[in-house]
Amino acid sequence: MSLKKALLSQILGLALGFAISSSAQAVEANAPAPEVTSSSVETVVPKESMFQAGRAYIARVSDRLADTVTGKSEELINRAMEVIGVRYRWDAELPQSGLDGSSFVRYVFKDKLGFLLPRKSTQMSRVGKPIGRDELQPGDLVFFNTMRLTFSHVGIYVGDNKFIHSPSKGTSVRVDDLGSLYWDKRFDGARRLDGSDNLDDAERQELLNEVKNLKRKSRSL
Repeated sequence: MSLKKALLSQILGLALGFAISSSAQAVEANAPAPEVTSSSVETVVPKESMFQAGRAYIARVSDRLADTVTGKSEELINRAMEVIGVRYRWDAELPQSGLDGSSFVRYVFKDKLGFLLPRKSTQMSRVGKPIGRDELQPGDLVFFNTMRLTFSHVGIYVGDNKFIHSPSKGTSVRVDDLGSLYWDKRFDGARRLDGSDNLDDAERQELLNEVKNLKRKSRSL
């Protein structure tokens, strides 16, 4: 099975497509509420706007992700470690072509947990809750100011004051120490995915559209 198929299979296996289709189809088609029969659930669910549906979707999936990370942080880190040595490449999404800082993090979470994080590190910094450096646990996201811009780089904390990331052009995925002079000086905070987010409507819509596109592509495989 190709890597592309494997990614899609894992995403669908976690029912992300179902989470989207159940809310997005009703909104896009502006369909009336289904007729209640004796064999149907006799609970009237109010319609949600696309943005409200997106907000609920992110919360549901993130909540499940937080539980999964808590129980499977070791597997998540092991998957990240398997990508060590993959070269840095700007705006690439698969290990075969290379991974930049945010796409590395995104790839690991999507490949292992079937969870879609936003594309940019600045957007990732608005998912989950902020935590202190002394609260870090494996699987948390760590952020750095490497371009004189807040949250311009992201990695995954692996424990023992270490994190794994794809640093910059000319390098490859590797493990670094948060206490080193370079990274300590540029540390910009950390986040733990707990089902909350501060994404705006456009960013949430982008994630909704991406899941829909992945589901559509999977049907053609």
